[in-house]
Amino acid sequence: MINKMKLDYNRSVLLIIDMQNDFCPGGALAVKNGDEVIGPLNRLSARFASCGGKVAATQDWHPAGHLSFASSHKNKKPGDTVDLAYTKNQALWPDHCIQGSYGAELHKGLDQKPIGLLIRKGFRMDIDSYSAFFENDRKTSTGLDGFLKELSINTIVLGGLALDYCVFYSAMDARSLGYNTIMVTDAVRGVDYPEGSVGEALQSLGKAGVIITESGDIQ
Repeated sequence: MINKMKLDYNRSVLLIIDMQNDFCPGGALAVKNGDEVIGPLNRLSARFASCGGKVAATQDWHPAGHLSFASSHKNKKPGDTVDLAYTKNQALWPDHCIQGSYGAELHKGLDQKPIGLLIRKGFRMDIDSYSAFFENDRKTSTGLDGFLKELSINTIVLGGLALDYCVFYSAMDARSLGYNTIMVTDAVRGVDYPEGSVGEALQSLGKAGVIITESGDIQ
């Protein structure tokens, strides 16, 4: 943890990762207590909006029959892996965040008014997507980096779901692209699958130079 930090909001963005119904309790791929991050995210987004900062969000947006769904592979179940053209050991998931479905919608508790940019990812049938910056082939850009650089953004504050997957990959990519990167602990929750993945993610984020703090420490 760090002492209280003062942001230059004119050059900062709050990046809200995948706050969708399917990742919240009751959803197809629910993160335990995932909805608990909505309060901290709403407080952060209100502060960013009032101080001249930007707010962006991502949305998993899969077509039906997406290649990352276990149901798209014969004799496979969620948690199994398959080799795909762009990667080996692609994790298979329950059908989730299907385009236009209730599960794909942002949670109704999330205040969406401050969100100025919505990045949809994972809409290519044959490529899964975790990061807000690149699809899982690690080459196909979502366009977020170019957008932020046009605005002279140099600091990214992250929250959302899930810590050990989409938040983790987004934060690591943010660092590799040269951004000051801050992950807010009370605004994230992890799945910890496989067991220990949350701890490993936190360790890797720290080694990469991601600042890990609480929302109350950001001024």
